[in-house]
Amino acid sequence: MKEVPHVIGIDLGKSVFQVHAVDETGRVIARRRLRRHEVMTFLGRYPSTIVALEACATSHFWAREIGTLGHEVRMIAPQYARAYVKTNKNDAADAEAICEAAMRPTMRFVRPKSADQQAMQMLHRARDLLIRQRTMLVNALRGHLAEFGVTAGSGIGNVKNLLVKFDDTRDKLPKLASDVIDALTRRLADLQNEIEALDEKMLLWHRSSAASSRLAEIPGVGPVIATALVAKVGDASQFASARHFAAWLGLVPRGSGTGGKIRLGSITKRGDGYLRRLIIHGARAVLRWIGRRTDASSAWLRRLLERRPVNVAVTAYAHKIARIAWAMLSRKEPYRSALVVA
Repeated sequence: MKEVPHVIGIDLGKSVFQVHAVDETGRVIARRRLRRHEVMTFLGRYPSTIVALEACATSHFWAREIGTLGHEVRMIAPQYARAYVKTNKNDAADAEAICEAAMRPTMRFVRPKSADQQAMQMLHRARDLLIRQRTMLVNALRGHLAEFGVTAGSGIGNVKNLLVKFDDTRDKLPKLASDVIDALTRRLADLQNEIEALDEKMLLWHRSSAASSRLAEIPGVGPVIATALVAKVGDASQFASARHFAAWLGLVPRGSGTGGKIRLGSITKRGDGYLRRLIIHGARAVLRWIGRRTDASSAWLRRLLERRPVNVAVTAYAHKIARIAWAMLSRKEPYRSALVVA
């Protein structure tokens, strides 16, 4: 009779996958390498069991595919699985470590993302890439034109003034220099059109998502942050509390201590750096308009600014945004703003 595994650990690869299967006592049942097209056939031979994967590239796709076979998929963050590698790192050792980590009763697991969530994450990554390319082009334009005495104020808003000055002095520049600037300008215009097209798609997705629309009611949160939160997190109930969610974003102080003495330092900056950066920028935008706001959060921020530096206040409000977002996503509630009573 064919032995039925209790946990199957899979180390994912591009074309070759390593499998490590154990029974309920931890005894090894199978160790083998599979080609990509063999994975689903191999897993389809067994009834419903636990399949453990490392949360890495392509893991969410495989989690959805394996879930259709009736298996329970457990995805483990790489830093948690790494601790169970007993020997030198290789595919077989990684698969065994994933399998062993999945059996731990206190292990934390990553919830698989839907195809729609991954599509929105792809849009965010592509948009961020295009914006970085736009910044590189603008810096190149500024540097090249400065060599010929053509300058303008900093910021993306002053690029138009820079190009107007270039047109005014075009006759004084060598034709080769003008041709180079024209090539960069055309590429900059193309990039700007592509970024705006992605922004329109993001806005449409935002309006069609109830969770994203609710999140945009939080001061400092717009469609970009709201869609990023829904795409990256989805159901926030996978986090035990609002503080756990803020810690996952790296917005809590780094604690270090012994003998009952705890010292708090700067924020940990763990988790998704892109999402944390967006939330920090959203919090900074709120501080710019704090004098015109009368809600409780703004009053709290004004009191905080009286005794702490601006950057500390920005981070503190970003932490508050994360906690509010957790409550709204996990409880599916609208934003409730407490007004200051005069």
